[in-house]
Amino acid sequence: MVVKHTLGDGRTVKLGKRPAKHDIRTLQLSKYTQQAELPPPTHENWARKVQSWPMMKNDNVGDCTCACAGHMIEQWTTYAADPGNPSFTPSDSQIIDAYSEITGYDPQTGSHDDGAVILDVLNYWRKTGIAGRTIIAFASVDPRSQVEIEDSVYLFGNCYLGVQLPVSAQDQSVWAVPPGGPVGPGAPGSWGGHAIPVVAYNRRGLSVITWGATKRMTWGFLSTYADEAYAVVSQDWISKVSNVSASGFDLATLETDLSQIGKTAAGAAA
Repeated sequence: MVVKHTLGDGRTVKLGKRPAKHDIRTLQLSKYTQQAELPPPTHENWARKVQSWPMMKNDNVGDCTCACAGHMIEQWTTYAADPGNPSFTPSDSQIIDAYSEITGYDPQTGSHDDGAVILDVLNYWRKTGIAGRTIIAFASVDPRSQVEIEDSVYLFGNCYLGVQLPVSAQDQSVWAVPPGGPVGPGAPGSWGGHAIPVVAYNRRGLSVITWGATKRMTWGFLSTYADEAYAVVSQDWISKVSNVSASGFDLATLETDLSQIGKTAAGAAA
């Protein structure tokens, strides 16, 4: 059971990212950025148009891995929206349905609320869909590489990030490594695992969405506590918003690699 915590501002929250699971078949983002001639811009913000970020039940349920997907869908469709294609925010019930199918969580009794593995969520999202929407692909990002995180946000709108939060983060207005370093209350994972989308960055740090709000994080915090990250390719984004075609990102090779992996491969389908 994922433990509920009350923050200093009175909000109750839950974590819910289980330990990272790695698969050698998972595609690597760095392979497809090798042709890029220019680095990503020094700052990017793909959150300005989103009016609000729902909690998606992550105050009472350890569904952060699915709430993260829900916020990414909301963001992509907000930026891709036009008169014939409105923005879409997954409902709480749609997020809980996905969490239940992936983990066995029972929303009636609250049993089996043990969190989820990010890789399981991504494979389910691609094969089955969350809130009726599937993704094209995902690729692993080095969670401690600033340029790879920036590439993911710049090219695909966000970065699906997994962190091992320290107890010291519980009441920080900006997530940063505490003065005593990553030991004691600052030790990675001393609070627990959490999944969040990165939606903006600049030279000073990053912005993520967590528990219905935007949270700032320093680059030092990322390099100390992030343990997995993924660039996720959405049709909504690629077709209307993406900078992929002008960046040198090798989308054609990624699509070819996906077709060759096979139906059971990680990064293609569960």
